[in-house]
Amino acid sequence: MNLALTPTHLTISLEWYEQLWAFTLTQQFVIPLTHIIRATTEEPQSNWAEIRAPGTFLPGVIKAGTYYTRQGKDFWYVNDDKNYLTLELRNESYNRIILTLPESAFWAERIHSSKAV
Repeated sequence: MNLALTPTHLTISLEWYEQLWAFTLTQQFVIPLTHIIRATTEEPQSNWAEIRAPGTFLPGVIKAGTYYTRQGKDFWYVNDDKNYLTLELRNESYNRIILTLPESAFWAERIHSSKAV
């Protein structure tokens, strides 16, 4: 997975195997910075009431794909690494995008700094 930040957009590019695990044809998410409400490294709330459609879930290994909750639609691509990057969005097809990245704190700070400009 690769992230790229421009003055106006955040681009998340998935590798082919990440697309496979997430059961998605979407290779990139291009999100205007104005649509990002918050970027955080806090562990996101997750519960048994989520509906996976489509996606992959192997407890303790991977959670990937589209999940529907009472709050709306989320995209998850997380593994056993606890370095979360959670993007809360508005005016997008997903309410949240939740990822695990080795450098999640760096990206959360970069996104926050870019939005402040």
